[in-house]
Formats: sequence, structure tokens, C-alpha cells
Amino acid sequence: MFTLEKFEEASEVVKKVTLETKLIYSDHFSAITGNRVYFKPENMQFTGAYKVRGAYYKMSTLSDEERQKGLITASAGNHAQGVAYAAKCYGVKATIVMPTTTPLMKVNRTKGYGAEVVLYGDVYDEACAKAYELAEQYGYTFIHPFDDLTVATGQGTIAMEIFKELPLVDYILVPIGGGGLATGVSALAKMLNPNIKVIGVEPAGANCMQASLKEGKVVTLPKVNTIADGTAVKTPGGKLFPYIQQNLDDIITIEDEELVVTFLDMVENHKMVVENSGLLAAAAVKKLNVKDKRIVAILSGGNMDVITMSSVVQQGLIFRDRIFTVSVQLPDKPGELHRVSGVIADVSGNVIKLEHNQFVSTNRNAAVELRITMEAFGPEHKAQIIAALEKEGYGPKLVQTNI
Repeated sequence: MFTLEKFEEASEVVKKVTLETKLIYSDHFSAITGNRVYFKPENMQFTGAYKVRGAYYKMSTLSDEERQKGLITASAGNHAQGVAYAAKCYGVKATIVMPTTTPLMKVNRTKGYGAEVVLYGDVYDEACAKAYELAEQYGYTFIHPFDDLTVATGQGTIAMEIFKELPLVDYILVPIGGGGLATGVSALAKMLNPNIKVIGVEPAGANCMQASLKEGKVVTLPKVNTIADGTAVKTPGGKLFPYIQQNLDDIITIEDEELVVTFLDMVENHKMVVENSGLLAAAAVKKLNVKDKRIVAILSGGNMDVITMSSVVQQGLIFRDRIFTVSVQLPDKPGELHRVSGVIADVSGNVIKLEHNQFVSTNRNAAVELRITMEAFGPEHKAQIIAALEKEGYGPKLVQTNI
């Protein structure tokens, strides 16, 4: 059972390993939603995510014998770093089983805290099964990343900090993978204010908790498919499920495309890097059908490798019509390339890449294909550029952008 005393105890314990993550008011998200929107930036924690809270509090409750056996867990990255860092603080061995698809940065950061990393399986659930197997084989103490009430109590300390800063908060939006963060936050939030609304947020391609709530029991998804690797979980926590049923008011699902666009919002408006799972709550702010409410969205993590970051930025620019590609037909003769580039320049388009295909037609004098990838200020400017090309008779056709 969760108790206020345990949450208070956990809040004091986790101060030893957490940084102060004060709420950040968002002018941008407040303006577009008509609410007062705040972010709880757990992406700024020393380990890059909130997970160190639950891992360290859980470790503080273990006996010396349990700790000295060595610790083991399974994680897609953030809990791995939390356990590895907590184990380092206590001077004990930690083994972390991570999916083979885990971003390299998370693997290296986990190793950097002194943990042994075992890569196994394509998704978290397969890595977790392997971790249980190793725990049985070597006698390690298993620390579950979410399906553990003590771990969830540690995660729930976030709610204590939110209420201290913003006592009149109306909504808390919290990401859901297996459910540990949502369980702890919603349980404590309802203790402090039974009228508050706590909304869970899941990737549309890994909505295991939403599916379970609909069925009234824990269910396992046949597969997960999402760029939010930290919340790519097939089966939510069975021990946590009754508390989710009791305390969570609703679940919102977010498509990958929405995460990509929200990443740009965070970088451009708040100068913060937030990983895809950490963006779930921020993306969900736009989908709440409320006005004039105090809303806190938990940014759960910021551990994103540079390659993923680059891909997300490029896709975000494409989704927002700030980068696009058109195919035009023009005669294969001197001056035509200069002429078409002049049309684009006259309406302030910025050419990024040109692909000239002389073999699109057997009659090169009649037509060759030119694919132009260019930068625009947004949808209206994009339409203006296309209209200018049409006016000059180039017949532009939108094609897939490959940067």
C-alpha cells in the first residue's frame, strides 16, 4: 500500500541523488493551448531521467545482504542508468540487460557508471525475461524497472515537488511505459488533492496500459512500434495495474509524428533536448480539451543519441513544411538551371539540394527532370514557392524528401 509517510520518506532519500528540477513555465505551449502550462524537466537530472529516484529509493530499502549479492535489472536505458548510478553510490555490482535496439549513448552511459551490460532481445520484455533468468542463475537481487511498489514510490516523489511549487495544479500529464511513474505520481497526487486530474500518456504504437484499462485486466500487446524507445513496453505492470485503475483519470495516445514536431517545439522554444518518450506529456498538452487550467507536463528524460536527434530534426522540418522537394521538367539546354533557381530566389526560397536526371525521357531536348529540395518558412511560404514555379510553366510536383 502507498502511504503519505512513505512518499515523504522517499522524498528525503532521493534528494541525495537528484538535482532540483524546478517547474518551467512555457509561454509557447500556454499561448497555443489557452492554459498555464509548466514543464517538470526531469530530463535535466544527472542521469538524464527521473528513473534514478525509484532505483535509489528501492536500493535504500534493501538489506546489506541483498545488495551484496549484486543487482540486476532490465531496461531500455533510463532505469539502467538509474540502477547503475545507485549501485555505484552503494559500492555494489550491477548487471543491466538492455534490448539490442537500445541507443548506443544509453548503453555507454550505463557502462560509464560501472555496470556490466548484457544486450539481449529486440524489446524490453525480452530483455526482462533474460534478466530474470540471470538473476536465478547467479542469485542476483532483481530490481524491476516499474512493476514494484517501492520503485513507484520513489518515482512518485516528483508529485511532491510539483505540489510544493504549484499547490493549485489542476492537471498532471505523465508518460507511461510500464506504469511505474504514472502509478507513483497519480497515487500521491490523489492523496494531496483528490480533485486533481492525472492523465497518462502513451505512444500510439505501444499503448499497453490503454489496452489493459479497456479490457479491465493486464493484457500483452502482440508487438510495439514506436520511436519512443523508453516506453516501448508490451505488458504493463501487474502489481501496479489496480492503482492505475483507481487513480488515473484518462490516457492520451501520441503518434510518432507528433513527437517529432514536439521535439522541434522544445528545442526552438525552450532550448532543451528531450528524448522521444520524455516528449509524450508535452505533446499531449495540445490534446487536452480544457482552458484556463494549470497544467504540469513531466518531461521524463533527455537521453537521446546524436544520430536519432539528427533524424528527428530532419523529419520535424519536413512535417512542418520547412523542408520539401519538388520535381520539375525543363529543357536540357544552357541557362535553364539558372532560370529556375532565379524563380525560387525571387520568392526567398533556399535551395538545399539539386538532383538532375537527364534520362527521364528519350528526348532530352524536350525534358529532363530536376528534383529540388529547398527550405521554406512554413506552409504558406511553401505554397508561394510552388505557385511561382507553376506560373513560370515548370509544373512542379511534390515528391518524397530524402535529405
